[in-house]
Amino acid sequence: MSHETAVYTHGHHESVLRSHSWRTAENSAGYLLPELRTGLDVLDVGCGPGTITADLAARVAPGRVTGVDAAEDVLVKARATASERGLDNVEFAVADVHALDFPDDSFDVVHAHQVLQHVGDPVQALREMRRVCRPGGVVAARDSDYGAFTWFPATPGLDAWQSLYRRVARANGGEPDAGRRLLSWARRAGFTDVTASASAWCFATPEERAWWSGLWADRTTESVYARLAVDGGHATHEDLASLAGAWRTWGEEDDAWFMVPHGEILCRV
Repeated sequence: MSHETAVYTHGHHESVLRSHSWRTAENSAGYLLPELRTGLDVLDVGCGPGTITADLAARVAPGRVTGVDAAEDVLVKARATASERGLDNVEFAVADVHALDFPDDSFDVVHAHQVLQHVGDPVQALREMRRVCRPGGVVAARDSDYGAFTWFPATPGLDAWQSLYRRVARANGGEPDAGRRLLSWARRAGFTDVTASASAWCFATPEERAWWSGLWADRTTESVYARLAVDGGHATHEDLASLAGAWRTWGEEDDAWFMVPHGEILCRV
């Protein structure tokens, strides 16, 4: 695998899109919202099914929003999301964050959510995001930190899942503990005015536990991640089935609680 490329560890199985389609600007880009105003042009890198992209477009209209992703198939869903919301100020295209096909100084805001943990060269990605951002604009990124995930009650199967996921992600060219590295990557990319912060998702209601445990149980056995785990010699199908069972068992606990911490950066250009 080259330094610049990595295959998206999760793929776009239904269990993955179940999670991605839940994301909104409010629950996934709150740190960026104070920077937005009408008339801004925004690039949303790694937009996936476009739910955050659509929220950004609604906030900055009549400003334009461009959502890009490395996978054409997921952009079909993103376009449908924008169409369903009646948005006419958003468009989508295939792009590689390491080499964005836009001129210098094209956007006022360049945003990436859960992207830098998956790319082969996050510093180069941030350099490209900076290149296409206009002077006075902002580059924003938010990534989870798998090594800092925490949950209750203690579940050995989830300990094994966490360790396995981190091994698979790194073997695939990514960095699953990206959240804690964002500030360092931004400075290496040449940013000098960086505000670093953190926020978290928390799943604690019965409905949240069922949703979170169910999608991870399915992802562990049916997604691209499952194939990478087996093909890479990190786990067997039986191992994955056991880990999926641990997820479902955890989700049935009446007092179960799960936190997903994220690092965030706002980089002024």
